[in-house]
Amino acid sequence: MNAREFTPVRNPGKPVSPTPYQQSIGPRGVGTSAAQTLLSTLPKGLGTSAARAFRSTLPRVFDHEPDEGYIDRSWGDGSGPPLYLPAPERIDTALGDLLDARVGEWGAECGFDKEGSEELRDNGFGRLAMLAHPDSDDTDQLMIAAWLNAAWWAADDRYADDTDKGALPEKLPPRLMVAMMALDPLAPVGEFDPPLAERIRSEPVLAALQSGVRYLAERGTPAQVQRACYASFAMFVSWTAYAAWRHTEKYPPTWEYLAARQHDSFFTSMTLVDPVGGYELPANVFYDPDVRRLANQAGLASVVLNDLVSVTKDAADEKPLPNMVLQIAADRRCSLSDATEITVDLHNQLVRDFRDGHRRMREVPMPELQRFLRGVRAWMGGGAEWHITAARYR
Repeated sequence: MNAREFTPVRNPGKPVSPTPYQQSIGPRGVGTSAAQTLLSTLPKGLGTSAARAFRSTLPRVFDHEPDEGYIDRSWGDGSGPPLYLPAPERIDTALGDLLDARVGEWGAECGFDKEGSEELRDNGFGRLAMLAHPDSDDTDQLMIAAWLNAAWWAADDRYADDTDKGALPEKLPPRLMVAMMALDPLAPVGEFDPPLAERIRSEPVLAALQSGVRYLAERGTPAQVQRACYASFAMFVSWTAYAAWRHTEKYPPTWEYLAARQHDSFFTSMTLVDPVGGYELPANVFYDPDVRRLANQAGLASVVLNDLVSVTKDAADEKPLPNMVLQIAADRRCSLSDATEITVDLHNQLVRDFRDGHRRMREVPMPELQRFLRGVRAWMGGGAEWHITAARYR
């Protein structure tokens, strides 16, 4: 792998000056990650001038060191062990309310009825964008996250999870096949195109997915669009596994559920960190094994937290959903309280692993990478705040 493969693309077609990252990178050995190669080229010892140079380029909201600001946070009724989390970096109620209102208006434009549009608004996906993306004050940029998260959650609720909203396991795979085409339309097929287009227009969930990804395409690069699409498709595969388990009523051991959850995590939402921030982490850096491992640790920790706060909701469905707490309780024949403690321990270890890996990456002299990892960390803190306080999980 060579330096040309890491050229940032902010505005396609316009020349981009090389970053310190490009200037530092040298030949890579077999099995060596970009991060490891970069670290080997840097001056030894913390506090070097190179480190100060790239830290100075980070947004003001990210001024403090990345391993500061972690807290033990109570949640639920306070009876469970505390969650180890990054503290939320911005809580701006007025901004969240403004974004929520735009989500409701957009839902109506996508074809949701009055009740459905109000539900999208009241679920607080605008507030999620405000909390999870504190390095952007641009409401138009924040709508990338607000609208796409609202669309993903609508598909999850109405296609995959909530029986009362029409989610039926036997209907899920063909629904997701059309959802993939709403996100990522492929080659025209002549007379067979109009029926697909009409299906997408007439079904609000599909219209929302199409609208959200088109908005991302207007404000991001093709690579950013495709990374969001393919993370969505991996997530859809896990949804079909859950549907099979619910349909057969043969639930998996915890390890198998966790394997599915790795690709159905908030990594999908975190693919939007840099487009919302108005920059791009180059694809070969985004998919570098060390960077990808950190992003996946953050995404998995966040979705394990989702399981913790939604266990009552998941267990109450006519067709109970797989859930980390429920799977552990079934596997080990232990109480929900004991299973909760085990799940919290897993969550907290994932967060500590992310924190430690992030600390090791601090000396890589690439502003885009440093901002992205800080954005992932901020997503964890903001996403946790949203989950713990959201009405849908009470």
